[in-house]
Amino acid sequence: MLLLALLRVPIAVAMGIVGVVGYAYMRDWNWYVAFTTAQAKVYETGRNYTLSVLPLFILMGNLVTRAGMSQELFRAAHAFVGHLRGGLAMATIVGCAGFGAICGSSIATVATFSKIAYPSMKKFGYADHLAAGAIAGGGTLGILIPPSTIMVIYGIMTEINISKLFAAGILPGILATALLCAAVQYVTWRDPRAGPPGERASWRERFATLTGLGWYAALGIALLAAVWFGWLESDQAGVVGAIAVFALSFVFKGVTSVVALFTLVMGGIYGGVFTATEGAGVGAFGALVFALARRSVGLHELYLALSESALTTSMLFLVLIGALMFAEFVNITSMPRDLIALVTHWQVSPTLLVAAIMVIYVVLGTAMEELSMILLTVPVFFPLIVHLGIDPIWFGVLIVVVVEIGLISPPVGMNLFVLKTLLPEIGTGTVFRGVLPFFGVDCIRLAILIAFPIISTYLPSLMK
Repeated sequence: MLLLALLRVPIAVAMGIVGVVGYAYMRDWNWYVAFTTAQAKVYETGRNYTLSVLPLFILMGNLVTRAGMSQELFRAAHAFVGHLRGGLAMATIVGCAGFGAICGSSIATVATFSKIAYPSMKKFGYADHLAAGAIAGGGTLGILIPPSTIMVIYGIMTEINISKLFAAGILPGILATALLCAAVQYVTWRDPRAGPPGERASWRERFATLTGLGWYAALGIALLAAVWFGWLESDQAGVVGAIAVFALSFVFKGVTSVVALFTLVMGGIYGGVFTATEGAGVGAFGALVFALARRSVGLHELYLALSESALTTSMLFLVLIGALMFAEFVNITSMPRDLIALVTHWQVSPTLLVAAIMVIYVVLGTAMEELSMILLTVPVFFPLIVHLGIDPIWFGVLIVVVVEIGLISPPVGMNLFVLKTLLPEIGTGTVFRGVLPFFGVDCIRLAILIAFPIISTYLPSLMK
């Protein structure tokens, strides 16, 4: 499979070829069985209701991008922390976290903030290496803070509840944001000229970016009280809340509507009002309402958002179908059983095994595309994880974190390529140098999450 990939065969095709040929080989070269299995995988994937969460969240992200919500997030973060040393870089990271909460794509986050944050940092004399590192590092938050396409695919492959995976990503996402901001402080501590303080906004200007927050908060409190006292069922409260949030978005068009959309979708999923798929539908419709409220999306922009979402979804589904066929081949070989027998023979502790798997992922991430890496390795490692009694939700969060590390790992981190393409004036060496502190704190975060699984498992444990 790797040989085909090196020959520039598309990864989806490479996995599919190896899967079909390998399956036929394991069945005594019975091609009829192999192609029938492949046909079944294509059909089952295409009609899988749970997978409809992917195009809906992708559409939500595209509509949010075209509505200009990312600019509002950056402006709000800038107002509160822009006056600090390295403040614009930290505002970029916080803005990326907020944008990732309604987008779910790391590449889209990097591409968006390359256009929004870099000009501001350049204007205030920020060093290119810090600006590039902050954008590339902050962009990785797009796949950890829910909704996350990687989590959806992991959930589909392992049959884990996607809603619980989303809940598991919230606290690690907050930890990631704090550590990335700490990396900015470290860089500016070593070289204060790399991130000089920006202009200090007055408290009036800061609160002006949060216009309407009180109304949204009052709405949430009223709905919680109505459910608590039994005046409304939780499903009814979810419908009322969605309608009210959409209506308020026509009045308050700032960052508060973005926060309200995230709270509505994730709160509904976490509270059991929506399934992950229903939450994705609410989020996509809400993003369309917000875009219309801002009059930023016409028929042409809507067509572009829909077509881009269709192309991205098609690419993901092709890769997923190829990976599922490859996984079917791996499952009928002795590889998973051999790994389990090897670990049992050497009596390897679960924590040590997870740490070793994470090291393998970090190394692979420096040379492989992240989605393909997950699709290839999960069928091999997951049976081992289940056999040892390791929490699959915790393991899923660790995988997403490792993918984040891979996104900014020289030499082939996807975020680095996107950043270099959009900002050609920054040298490749400068980009690599700038991302190293953020790569370092991501490795520290991975170690923290391995040492303290409760960070990832606490919120899912509270769900019904």
